[in-house]
Amino acid sequence: MGRLEGKTALILGASSPDNMGQHIARRLIAEGAKVMVSGRKAEVLDSFAKDAGCLWVPCDLTSETSVNALADAAAQQLGGIDIAVNATGWGLLKPFLETTHQEVVDMTALQFVGPFHFYQAMVRKMARSTGGRGGSIIQISSATASIMFHDHAAYMGTKAGADHVIRCIANEFGAEGIRANSISPGVTETPMTADAQQVPGLMAAFVKGYPLGRYGTSDDIAAAVVFLADDECFMTGENLQVNGGLTLRRNPRPDEIEASIAAAMAEG
Repeated sequence: MGRLEGKTALILGASSPDNMGQHIARRLIAEGAKVMVSGRKAEVLDSFAKDAGCLWVPCDLTSETSVNALADAAAQQLGGIDIAVNATGWGLLKPFLETTHQEVVDMTALQFVGPFHFYQAMVRKMARSTGGRGGSIIQISSATASIMFHDHAAYMGTKAGADHVIRCIANEFGAEGIRANSISPGVTETPMTADAQQVPGLMAAFVKGYPLGRYGTSDDIAAAVVFLADDECFMTGENLQVNGGLTLRRNPRPDEIEASIAAAMAEG
């Protein structure tokens, strides 16, 4: 029997092939949970759901109406929501002074306003006072919500804001049987970093900051999700730094990245 046998789980942000959300979904299914995945790309969700053996419903996180419809569909089709994971994100890398107003608006919609509405919808479905049975809300955050990285201000600021909202939920709704926590990966082997992994020397510049000697994988994060989703987890309002110890140190500076790339190119 898996650790999550009999549980139901909704994972938002699983509509890119082999992304973190899909890895999380597969791990929760392997642990016995009945899973629904969601995101914007219906074709990708349908293909993944058929392969993984789970349910799917499309959702635009930037639309409160769409988020509420997702919550209703998940509660009805799953028979309640025990675990809710927000694994969405947009890895915008742009200098602070060059980041446009529209980019800030779009980033805030995707990484703060949308998640806020998602948490609200999940609390309403999970709260014992509204007929729920409690549950675990999990936000996939980032190490950069705590430590610095150049040209990433809009991303970092919105992730940090969402983390603080998670703490508010934990504080306010613990009595309703709801736990709320964040997980902060560092650089992770995902489709989002696929291009960077092909640049000689680039990833090596980051690995120096990891005491455990490597950057992370989506499976590392999925394992942490299982821990937070399990009823044995007596934790709420926390941010798990699942990044190999990166937050004990720091991300590389731009000049260090450039030097690492140049050295790798010279070695040929």
